[in-house]
Amino acid sequence: MSTYLPTIKQLQYLVALHETGHFGRAADASFVSQSTLSAGIRELENLLGVTLVERSRRVVRFTPLGNQVVAKAHRLLREAEELSELVQAAGQPLSGELRMSVIPTIAPFLLPRILPRLRKERPQLKLFLREETSDHAIESLHHGRADCVLLALPFATGEVAKATICDDELYVAFPKNDPRDPPAEIPPAMIDEARLMLLEDGHCLKEHALAACNRPELRASATMIGTSLHTLVQMVDNGLGLTMLPKMALDAGILNDTNVVARPLKGAKTSREIALVWRANSPREEEFRMLAEELREG
Repeated sequence: MSTYLPTIKQLQYLVALHETGHFGRAADASFVSQSTLSAGIRELENLLGVTLVERSRRVVRFTPLGNQVVAKAHRLLREAEELSELVQAAGQPLSGELRMSVIPTIAPFLLPRILPRLRKERPQLKLFLREETSDHAIESLHHGRADCVLLALPFATGEVAKATICDDELYVAFPKNDPRDPPAEIPPAMIDEARLMLLEDGHCLKEHALAACNRPELRASATMIGTSLHTLVQMVDNGLGLTMLPKMALDAGILNDTNVVARPLKGAKTSREIALVWRANSPREEEFRMLAEELREG
C-alpha cells in the first residue's frame, strides 16, 4: 500500500480544473488562489509520478490517464460526501446544509410558496438552491455538487431514487384575439406548427410539450427560441405565436397583466411529473422523502 495518498482537496482541485478548463476559473470555483490550486495539482502529479494535465499559455489539456483519474476522483469525492451525509443523517433530520438544484420551469413558480414556510418550520435547515437546466442539474447530482434535484419527468436521470411531488398539466397559451376561437380543451392537431414557440434546447419542458402533442412534424417546425417561460409569454402577448405552459406557472400568475389566455392540452399524456430525485442508496434518503413531503404541502 502506498505511504502517501491523494488528499480530498487535491482531487477537488483536479475535478474543478477539468470542469472549467481554466486555472483561474477553477480557482474561483474552489475559493482559493490560482497559485494554490496549481500547486495542489502539481503536488498530486508528483505524488502519483505522472502528468495529468498538459499546460500551455492558452490551453489546458488533460492526458488520457488524467481523464481516467478525474473519473475516479468523481467517485471518491462522492463517497466522501456520502460519508459526511451518513453522519449528518444520524442527527436531527432536515437540519444542516442541503444543496438542491431546481430547473427554471419550476423554481420561480413553486419555491416562493414553499420557502417562507420551510424557513419558519425548519430553522436548522440551510437550503442552498441552484437553478439549472435538467441536464446540468443531473450532472451536478451525480458529480456531488448537488444533494438532490427538483425537476420534471420523464427525463434521463441515471441511477436515482425519487419521490413524486405532483402532476403538472400542460396548457396551450395564445393571444386573446386568436381568430380561430380555440375550444375549452385544445387537441394537438389544432396546434399550428408554424406559430409554436418553445424553450431552447436544454429545457426538459420542450421535450414534454413535444411528446404530449405526439406530432413528429412539430419537432422540425417549432421555433426553439425562448430562454424562459416569461420570455415566451411576452412573445405570445406581442402576437408572435403561441406556446405551451405548465399549470404551475399559470397558478403563479404568469399571465397576469397580459392579453394571453391558456386552455388545457387535450390528450392522454398531457402532464409532466414533478419529482425530487437523489442518488440511489443515499444515506439521507429519509431526509429527502421528508423534504418531498414538505414540497407537496406547499
